[in-house]
This record gives sequence, structure tokens and C-alpha cells, in this order.
Amino acid sequence: MSMADLTGRTAIVTGASRGIGLAAARALVDAGANVVLTARKQENAEAAAAEIGDGAVGFGAHVVDEDAAKACIDFTLERFGSLDVLVNNAGTNPAYGPVIDQDHARFAKTFDVNLWAPVLWTSLAVKSWMGENGGSIVNTASIGGMSAERGLGTYNASKAALVHVTRQLAMELSPKVRVNAIAPGVVRTRLAEALWKEHEGFVAAATALGRIGEPEDVAKAIVFLASDDASWVTGETMVVDGGQLRGNAAMFR
Repeated sequence: MSMADLTGRTAIVTGASRGIGLAAARALVDAGANVVLTARKQENAEAAAAEIGDGAVGFGAHVVDEDAAKACIDFTLERFGSLDVLVNNAGTNPAYGPVIDQDHARFAKTFDVNLWAPVLWTSLAVKSWMGENGGSIVNTASIGGMSAERGLGTYNASKAALVHVTRQLAMELSPKVRVNAIAPGVVRTRLAEALWKEHEGFVAAATALGRIGEPEDVAKAIVFLASDDASWVTGETMVVDGGQLRGNAAMFR
């Protein structure tokens, strides 16, 4: 496999102020792309871009705000002249606990951010650039969308839906636009802290590859799917979890 080369291309990464989004933005810049990083607050987006340096620009845009999304895409096209890669990374989980205990507000927020926002940004990206010029879209799903877990049913349902929407969009937008997803396992991010922070040793021991994930592990997969190295890959969800989805590895040792 070659080193991905995205020289001359432009990417937007939503939810890029920290964690997987920030690591993905950095990896895309390292591969040669210009990258627009979004965050809810302009100062957070700018701080993240400054951390990366040349090739990165911050833009404040809450992912479910359609006007802000349009403004970000317009800014990207005016600044760089193209929009070749879209990474729908922003996610949230305010709905911890049994599914039947969730009120409509928490349920709706989870699905708005985790499912509607990727559809919104994809629609805008395709209609403004990719539909005519081609491009690659990568959605951040989760291995939770492939299994049942205590307390995470609503979040996981939103990610399962995103996996299906990825397949659907890959067909609807073919052959010009490739659409894929990555499904991380437990990664060292703020969003996933409850899953590892107080018991990292246990989680690492239960993982086939002996550690929890780092944002950079997922970022490498995102760059691959965004690049021409994956030019015959679409509609797929790449699991990046160190083997966690396979079960408790400690029982095999």
C-alpha cells in the first residue's frame, strides 16, 4: 500500500477541535490536503487549526445548523477552490441509560448530531461541488452500531443507522462520490472516557491487541478511505478496534 497523497485537495472535518476529529485533520494535512476544521465555537476551531499549523483553518459551525454548514462549505470553496473530502466526525451522546428511559429531547439530539448532520453536510457538499467533480466522504460510526451494549442503546442505534445511511449514500451518489465509514472501538477520547478512564487496564486486557485505541489509529484509516488508495472502496464500514468486537480476548490467554 502506498503512502496516501492528498496534495492539492481540500477536506472538511466536522467536530475537529479534539479527539478523532483533530487527529484526522492533522493526518489529512500531513498527507498534503488543505483542511477546514469545524467546532461549535469559532475560538475552539481556530485553536485546533493553530495546533496543526499550515494547511489548517478553523471555522465555527454547529453541525446541525444548516446555515452554518452552508457558510462553512461556501468559505471552503472560496478559500481553496474545491471540496474533495468530507469527514462527518462530530458526535454526541446525551442519552445514557436504557432506551425506554430516554426523553424525546435527548433522543432527538443524539440522532440530530449523529445521523442528520452527516446527511445534511453530505447533501451540501454534493450539491455544491462533489456531484460534478467527485469526492470522498467518510462517516465516523462506531462498533456500538454493530452490537448491543448496556446504557448505550440510543447512541448505538444512531450509529447503526449511520452505517446503513453510508451504504445507501454510496449507491445514490455513485459513481462520482465514494461514501464509507469507520467504526472505532474504545478510543482515548473525551466522549469515550466513561468506557475506559477508570478501568483502562481491564479494557486493554480484554482487547485482542492489548490496548485501547488512540485517535491517531482511527485517523490513519480515515486518510486511507479518503485517498485514492481506496479508489475501489465504497459503501463499506471499516472496523478499527484492536479486535474488541470479536469479544473478550483475556479469556483466550
